[in-house]
Amino acid sequence: MKKHALSTRLWHWLNLLCVVTLFMSGLTISNAHRLLYWGDWGFSRQHAWLEVPRFPDWMTIPGSYSLAVARDWHILMAWPFALGLLFMWVAMLLNRHFQRDITTTRAEWRPTAIWHVIVEHLKLNFEHAGGKYNFLQKLAYGLVLGVFLPTMVFTGISISPGMEPTFGWLVDLLGGRQSARSLHFIFAFAIFGFFVVHLALVFLAGPIGQIRGMITGGTHHQA
Repeated sequence: MKKHALSTRLWHWLNLLCVVTLFMSGLTISNAHRLLYWGDWGFSRQHAWLEVPRFPDWMTIPGSYSLAVARDWHILMAWPFALGLLFMWVAMLLNRHFQRDITTTRAEWRPTAIWHVIVEHLKLNFEHAGGKYNFLQKLAYGLVLGVFLPTMVFTGISISPGMEPTFGWLVDLLGGRQSARSLHFIFAFAIFGFFVVHLALVFLAGPIGQIRGMITGGTHHQA
């Protein structure tokens, strides 16, 4: 039995390409105006809740400041990112991956059970019985797939000038265009944080086997 379905593997690598390109081009866009606001508008430091640091060129796409080029890259990757996420959700619901592997149970939410998983993680013991993922993995993947990534899509639509006439209701729902922009920034770095932790755990758990499994599918032996 394959540990990772073909749909999961295809989406994983497409999403990696999209997220890295979107994040790096987004840093260039952030450098163009480093102030974040809440509400519908904001123009100066006195209205801002945060002034974002300027990101160095080696972190950005392109490798030197060009807002037009960064926007082109951002738009280019936004569509496969959004459509890929939709594809992944349809696939997860059809093959029951979400219900079988990511949905948590009431027993897993018991404080003693959560603490046990935390302790095992701190011991670098990632083995678990009864399913593909433990509670912390389920929680992390559920948040990323169900909250972080969809929020990036919805806030991205809300801050795109060409989309506003059609999706004005979404802008209002998010509290205004500048609020959507702030949320876009916050969740971008939430995804970056997940990415860093995910990479660290992959290396601790054995990168060769983990990467091979995400390419070939690996094998999963149920207890």
